[in-house]
Amino acid sequence: MTWTIPNILTVIRLLAAPGVAVMFLYFHRPWADWFALTLFVTAAVTDFFDGYLARLWRQESKFGAMLDPIADKAMVVIAIMVLTGYSGMNPWLILPATIILFREVFVSGLREFLGASAGLLKVTKLAKWKTTAQMLAIAILFLGTGLEHMEGIARRGLTPDQYADLVSQGLADPLRSCGLRGCSSYATLAGLVLIWIAAILTFVTGWDYFRKALPFLKDDT
Repeated sequence: MTWTIPNILTVIRLLAAPGVAVMFLYFHRPWADWFALTLFVTAAVTDFFDGYLARLWRQESKFGAMLDPIADKAMVVIAIMVLTGYSGMNPWLILPATIILFREVFVSGLREFLGASAGLLKVTKLAKWKTTAQMLAIAILFLGTGLEHMEGIARRGLTPDQYADLVSQGLADPLRSCGLRGCSSYATLAGLVLIWIAAILTFVTGWDYFRKALPFLKDDT
C-alpha cells in the first residue's frame, strides 16, 4: 500500500469514527455533542476530498477503494448508535436508524457471501446520495442535541457540569429540556426528516443490491 494523501485521509476518517463515541465518554454534554459534531463533519468532508484528489492526481488504489466504504459505514453506524443511545427511545429516530443499520449489515453479508462476484454490487450513484443524506442528517441531529442542552442549561441558570449532574440523577431530561420550541427543536426536526429520507434511500439501494445478487443465490438444480 502506498501512503498517498487520499489514502491517509481515508484512514483518518476511519479512525475518527470511534472518536465520535469517545467524546461522550470524556466530556459532559453539551461539549460532547459539539466535539462529536465537529469531528463528524470534519471526517465527512474528507469523504469528498479523498476521492476527488485520488481522481485528480490519478492516485486511485485498491486499498482506497476497499477502505473508503468501510470508513463511511463505520462513521454512520457508530454515530447512529450514539444518537439512538441518547434519544430517550424516540421512535422517530429509532425506526429509520434500524432500517439503516439492518441494510448495512445485510449488504455487507451479501458482499462477503458473493466473494469474487461482489463486484456486481459496486457502489451506485443513488448509494452515494444515500451516504450523503445519512451524514447530513447525523450532523444536523448532533447540532440539535447540542443546542437543546445549551437551551436547557440557559433556562435553568446552571453550568454544564451542574446540568450534567442533574441528568445523571434523572432530575433533568436532556432531550426535552427546551419546553418552548427553540432552535434545537427545528434542527432536530430537520434532522429527523433527513434521517427518514436517508432510510428510504438506504432501503431502496439495499433492495437493488439484493435484486442484483439473486441470480447468484439460487441453488443448482
